[in-house]
Amino acid sequence: MLHRTKNFFRTTLLGGVIVILPTIILGFAFKWLFGMVSNGIRPLTNLVVSHINLPDQYEHFIAMLIVLSIILLSFFLVGLFVRTRIGRWTYGAFENSLLSKAPGYKMVKETVNQFLGKKVSPFSSVALVQIFENDTKVTAFITDRHDDGTITVFVPTGPNPTSGFIYHLDQKYVHPIDVSVEDAMRSVISCGAGSDALIKGL
Repeated sequence: MLHRTKNFFRTTLLGGVIVILPTIILGFAFKWLFGMVSNGIRPLTNLVVSHINLPDQYEHFIAMLIVLSIILLSFFLVGLFVRTRIGRWTYGAFENSLLSKAPGYKMVKETVNQFLGKKVSPFSSVALVQIFENDTKVTAFITDRHDDGTITVFVPTGPNPTSGFIYHLDQKYVHPIDVSVEDAMRSVISCGAGSDALIKGL
């Protein structure tokens, strides 16, 4: 009982850290970006503010609005660029050669994408599967179905759902459950914490 309680608190704490950490990282990154852009265009904002006849208390607000507008415009232009063929190739090369080598990049990217609701995988549904053909069941995502009745599933490893194993199982060992891919992914990221919905969905 003590071991189960200790394990529950450890996995729950780890799950909370993994869920909150990307938000903190994004917050610091945006603060750094805001400060860098603000310092870089300070002459421009000072010039604009000096030509606007507004009370002094609004000058800071106008300067901040200019910085935010430039950041959002930059995001839009980068997003527009990566929609093109050369943009996708450039981003892919940059990610593979540099970003993917940064510690925790893949985990943070996957976590943020999941919580933003951005689908980055072909997962169609969630299932509990018997990969050993016994009573042991593991969380999996159905990725393909085949004419002979075989089902291909991806079994992720926690807390990083981007790594895992691919299995091709007879359909009798695959038990689809009525749980969203996002909820199942959160359970994987939190090392199994919050799996009650998965068990009840069977």
